Amino acid sequence: MTAPQGLSASKKFLRARLRTGFVRSRNSLVPAVQMTVCAVGAYAFAEYILGHSGPLFAATSSLIALGFSRDPRLRRVVEVGLGCTLGIVIGDLLLHWLGSGIWQAAVVLLFSILLARFLDSGTIFTTQLGLQSLLVVLLPAPAGGPFTRSIDAVVGGVFALLVTMLVPKDPRREPRQDVRKLLHELSEVLRECAAALINSDSTQAWHALIRGRNCQPLVDRMRQSLKASGEVATLAPAYRRHRDELTMLEESLDSIDLALRNSRVFARRLTSAINHAALTDEATDSISEVLQDTSAAVEELSLGLAEVHDGARRAHLRGARQDLADIATRLHPKMLHVQKLEGETVVMLFRPLMVDLLEAAGMDPREARDVLPPLQ
Repeated sequence: MTAPQGLSASKKFLRARLRTGFVRSRNSLVPAVQMTVCAVGAYAFAEYILGHSGPLFAATSSLIALGFSRDPRLRRVVEVGLGCTLGIVIGDLLLHWLGSGIWQAAVVLLFSILLARFLDSGTIFTTQLGLQSLLVVLLPAPAGGPFTRSIDAVVGGVFALLVTMLVPKDPRREPRQDVRKLLHELSEVLRECAAALINSDSTQAWHALIRGRNCQPLVDRMRQSLKASGEVATLAPAYRRHRDELTMLEESLDSIDLALRNSRVFARRLTSAINHAALTDEATDSISEVLQDTSAAVEELSLGLAEVHDGARRAHLRGARQDLADIATRLHPKMLHVQKLEGETVVMLFRPLMVDLLEAAGMDPREARDVLPPLQ
């Protein structure tokens, strides 16, 4: 690469990073203000109302409890408060038995971390328990006794919960964004499979398989979003009416997860069918058309599940169910002009994927199975 080309690439990279950072900062403005107010408020309460000197843990625990993580906030509050208290107890006990010093601090920290992992898998719980036990051994107790830090941690957690209840974010926003990304990826997997058939390119089908495999982190991310959003909808009175919608998204996610898994199985079998020329030209055209139509129906389903307004959401979901049901009625090897056994396997593997999509669109499981043409 020449010097001018390298300079141009560096400028392009820098502009992209600046643009991404600006967008990320803009989207984080409201949570950042909430975290600032919460941390300063918790610190001021602990210092001026409770009379604690330098209540740093009131501020830090509120920041940890709010944060930008998708984990439920109530769990983070409990982990901070309980980890802080247990850490102080363990540190004091071991300090009494072992005395203070560097090697004693190492023993206390190792024991605390292992105990925390034994009691719970939470990262914050482990960090708090280990940190507090270490501070007890290495630092003098604050004015008011060592458990002052524990009270400060509880104060910060309570402030974080109050912010969650009184100034909540819309709990549906992140799950909607997640389901839109997830279904877009599924749509692209199906579209790539269709292109692989048309081009008789098994490598392209394999790329579709890899793309489907890469969707699993998106599924896990949405599950975390739904868990945290369900907590917000329960705690915040303003959003309790949306719990049914979140439940519907959670049920749809289970079906979407199954559809993604079946798409990977389908793409793998399609790769083999292309390599062995198991499909005639007529069958190739028919199946690729089914895949393209399904991809479009998945995009419609995405619009429905991510829609804000109830009326538009129901309309999109109804349209997606109708489109998917029409496609499902064609899923028979003979209707798709399939002649060889391996080609029939491709069609048979697509049928459960279609049932999963119909269930994700809100259709009853038995009704979704009945839409498929009988195989006799």
